Amino acid sequence: MSSEEKTIIRGTREWAVANIDCCTGCPHDCRYCYARYDAVVRKRQIPAESWRQCVVRQEDVNRTYPLYDGQVMFPATHDIVPEILDDCITVIARLLQAGNRVLIVTKPHKVCIERVCSEFSSQKKQILFRLTITARNNELLQFWEPGAPGYEERKECLHIAWSRGYETSVSVEPMLDSEDVVDMFHDLAPFVTHSIWIGKMNRIDTRVQVATAEEREQVNRVSAGQDDARIRKIYDRLKMEPLVRWKESIKSVVGLELPREAGLDT
Repeated sequence: MSSEEKTIIRGTREWAVANIDCCTGCPHDCRYCYARYDAVVRKRQIPAESWRQCVVRQEDVNRTYPLYDGQVMFPATHDIVPEILDDCITVIARLLQAGNRVLIVTKPHKVCIERVCSEFSSQKKQILFRLTITARNNELLQFWEPGAPGYEERKECLHIAWSRGYETSVSVEPMLDSEDVVDMFHDLAPFVTHSIWIGKMNRIDTRVQVATAEEREQVNRVSAGQDDARIRKIYDRLKMEPLVRWKESIKSVVGLELPREAGLDT
């Protein structure tokens, strides 16, 4: 790898200068999750069934956080779920108390978003919600993100945050239904103030475990939907939309300049 390639910013570093978490595991159990793959498959630190149990790391909940030199993302390797909502509220509060701008990224549950909105109404200028909404087809969501809420609840959460005056954005990464991503953009855009990020499913052949015919069919479908020709068609249809942002996985296909500084969120 050349020194020039090493300077390219990838993944969540496009959005934030630091990633904060307070838990190991996540009940959403997304098949493509890089954190799940790293802990369960690559490092064999925990069995697959334990990943769904969501174990709080109390030392990360209780620590005093510094003021970071740029936007901070919370969480990164798990979502904000009802089982750990109080702990997540504590971490967000500590990050805000230090003066940070916090990017809250999660596949949202209504009870969690309502609580976060209520708790931090006086600090909303420090918060940017980025709700992960990867498809409108609930059958696809159930397959890829089996423990996460369906599309209707996620869209309602976006509306809740938007209606309460928070800055809102959406992550369509990975896009699970490339045939519908343009229409989904238009469905969500009225409730977005900041951006809608679109990205591919990265390292699909490595991170997604395939043991059944259904799993192979779903992997093949996503792979076909994010080949270069399909990506260029999506880009052509959305490139003039001011809310759209492209993750590095798309930029590299359509010839856009790749980010070289963390946390720009552009």
